Amino acid sequence: MTRTKIMVVDDDSNICELLRLYLEKEEYEPILASDGEKALALFDAQKPDLILLDVMMPRLDGWQVCREIRKKSTCPVIMLTAKGEVFDKVLGFELGADDYVVKPFEAKEVMARIRAVLRRAGIRQEQKPKKVAYDNLVINMENYELRVKGVPVDTPPKEMELIYHLASNPNRVYTRDQLLDEVWGFEYYGDSRTVDVHVKRLREKLDGVSDQWTLKTVWGVGYKFEVRQPQDQET
Repeated sequence: MTRTKIMVVDDDSNICELLRLYLEKEEYEPILASDGEKALALFDAQKPDLILLDVMMPRLDGWQVCREIRKKSTCPVIMLTAKGEVFDKVLGFELGADDYVVKPFEAKEVMARIRAVLRRAGIRQEQKPKKVAYDNLVINMENYELRVKGVPVDTPPKEMELIYHLASNPNRVYTRDQLLDEVWGFEYYGDSRTVDVHVKRLREKLDGVSDQWTLKTVWGVGYKFEVRQPQDQET
């Protein structure tokens, strides 16, 4: 399955490496460039889906790179800069930037902003199907319907989003904080017990439905949708 390409343009190798690790963890495909000229060459060759673009760089600065990209593409651009003055932000937006992150930043915040900008641009991170099916279980996000043994089960939206997120990434372990970030969103400031409550409610609907999969607690870590048999091919 094709992964979403994110190009990181920054002359600080430590920042590039940090963002590369986070992007790979989030299952994006990172593309790294250390200056503006390389960024423009890679942009034409790799056709990224989003660009994280530093302002202060050798050869061509971020403003010039953004201006050149906007001449030929609407690819989303998030500016990365140590400058925080209103003038710089206004200039970035006038040149066509989609968002603006001031250094030093938290990598988790950058990942959340990437997801938000991609959503606005209509680009989905992993191009996942909206319907996931396993033995005796169908999760359909087109109409937010959960079917257990062929019967619709009344399920609140956030429970649907949680089980879909886990089931569409089978056998992957998520911490509670990851689930809060990825299902509830960056702006949610609740505690991890929120995840536990939703998992408990889902288990009341799903436990004992099949011996091929289970919603499993990974003690000391979090949760995963554990699959013991190959995923059904129903679409």
